[in-house]
Amino acid sequence: MGEPSDPAADPAAPEASDGRVVRPWGWFEGLGGGAGYRVKRLWIRAGARISLQRHHHRSEHWVVVAGSGLLECEGQRLEASPGTLLTVPCGAIHRATAGASDLVIVEVQRGDDLREDDIERLADDYDRA
Repeated sequence: MGEPSDPAADPAAPEASDGRVVRPWGWFEGLGGGAGYRVKRLWIRAGARISLQRHHHRSEHWVVVAGSGLLECEGQRLEASPGTLLTVPCGAIHRATAGASDLVIVEVQRGDDLREDDIERLADDYDRA
């Protein structure tokens, strides 16, 4: 898939304007943004998942660009493969899980407050909830 299995060990990776932020499940990087929107790329390693979470000040729109897995939003489950789209309304409980291969999602955030700390973790495999 072209992404490293150890996200911190890829010196050749292009740097985005916001930089790459390593998390226990993989990494994310900012791709750009403007007034009321922000675009990020998330790389979730095979078998890992992000927190079960919600945001109070933004909605998100996910586009799966590579890999496979499962997307969850408000109790609905959607098989993820390239081209899968998911809209996450503001306040909706959601999660992404990579399957047998790494999962890459382009995320467009919309809202008045797009700070990274607008996250309420309800459950987390890495004891961050």
